[in-house]
Amino acid sequence: MRPTPTPRANSARVLTLLCVIYFMVILDAAIVRIAIPPMQHDLGLSRADETWVANSYMLTFGALLLLCGRFADVLGRRRMLLAGVALFTCASLLCGLASSSAVLIAMRALQGLGAAAMTPAALSILMSTFLEGAERNRAIGAWSAAGGMGATAAWVIGGPLIDGPGWQWAFWINIPIGIALAAFAVPLLPESRDDFAPRRFDIAGALSVTAALAALIYAVVEAPAHGWGSTQTVLLFAIALALLASFVVIERRSAAPLIPRRIARSRPLLAANLGLGGAMASIYGMVFIVALYGEQVLGWSALKLGFAGCVLPIGAAIGAGLGQSLVTRRGPRPVAISAMVALAGGFVLLSGLPLHSDYLGQMLPALVIFGVGLGAAATSFSIATLAGVHPGDAGLASGLNNTFEAIFGALGTAIMASVAITHTNGLVHAGSAALPALNEGFNLAFAVAIAFPALGLLASIALRPASCPRPSTLLAPTTVVETSAEQKLA
Repeated sequence: MRPTPTPRANSARVLTLLCVIYFMVILDAAIVRIAIPPMQHDLGLSRADETWVANSYMLTFGALLLLCGRFADVLGRRRMLLAGVALFTCASLLCGLASSSAVLIAMRALQGLGAAAMTPAALSILMSTFLEGAERNRAIGAWSAAGGMGATAAWVIGGPLIDGPGWQWAFWINIPIGIALAAFAVPLLPESRDDFAPRRFDIAGALSVTAALAALIYAVVEAPAHGWGSTQTVLLFAIALALLASFVVIERRSAAPLIPRRIARSRPLLAANLGLGGAMASIYGMVFIVALYGEQVLGWSALKLGFAGCVLPIGAAIGAGLGQSLVTRRGPRPVAISAMVALAGGFVLLSGLPLHSDYLGQMLPALVIFGVGLGAAATSFSIATLAGVHPGDAGLASGLNNTFEAIFGALGTAIMASVAITHTNGLVHAGSAALPALNEGFNLAFAVAIAFPALGLLASIALRPASCPRPSTLLAPTTVVETSAEQKLA
């Protein structure tokens, strides 16, 4: 069943509301990265704490998206969206009131849960509002632009707030926005749900994959302090692998798995999500390290960093607009390939930043490339991921899309930070001065991060060509016979 189109004026208001929600979710994933220095001063954050303040949000956000997407399909998408907005807003208040690093990290995780509740619900509402094809591509282009601008506007919005009223306002800015969003959503958004979805939820699967990702990220974050070959690091990696294996076993035996077999077997869907993950690992990791480079090596204030980063959201908006137009005419593959090449080129430029960088000649070109590349990548992969999705799987598919984005974003940040810290510590122990060692650590992190767009490039090549026909219900729910067979096996 295809979604019923809504009046154009109402559709525009719905799209605007949903894009603002997504912008706020992604902004909060990034804005905290430039607030690290004043947080460190006030709360005494350790090096590991700095990464966890950023990644605790991404961890709960990414790991619980699939479960929340299914909740949205079953319990009602508007209901889940409003619950997520309420939780996100309350957690933002508590983040600003945090008096210790442990409290802040815990409240950031709670924020991530709120984001996980509202994001798949918002995207599935978008999919049910706009018909597949050019109309939906334009809507996804706007959605992707909102996400790209949120990921890159953190410097622009956060700089004045952090240097002005304080780092707490990086969180408290969400309070009036959240209240306004709830007030507009209640009369504007219709309720929708999948009446045929099973009323069972894979809680065991959600817990196992969350624990696995937490162990994996913890191992990467703590490796510089304990050593990559230490007993703790090796044991944590082994625990993460064991938990991931248990997640696979749980999924195969569950009557209502987080990722149904029909979706797990879709190679185009996997390729599109891996490509999106490579792009998000690139941008989140880049924003985190560039912010540290600007503040710790160049001595920039948060406000100056904000002005320097103005080009990123502008480029992301341009890239998203061009991307959705080109994808509609030529398909997602060539756009995604070009975007990945651009992101790799941006990392090449950043990996050569000197101790005293020239912004116009060295940083600006890299940031322009990143902005445009991110917008085009997010749009092309999102369209490729959601093309042909059956309305009954809207929440699940959108949750899977955002899961790859959040988890790879967290891993990208953790890996780049870990590489930078490890290399810097090694140089300092060898007798190098602290500031040059710090700069070289950041340079190596940028060089290693070329692996992220390289992964995205491989995934782009595997995308379905534009000339290849696809069914309009790629993720259509299984037939009664297949469903019965799966239940018997379970």
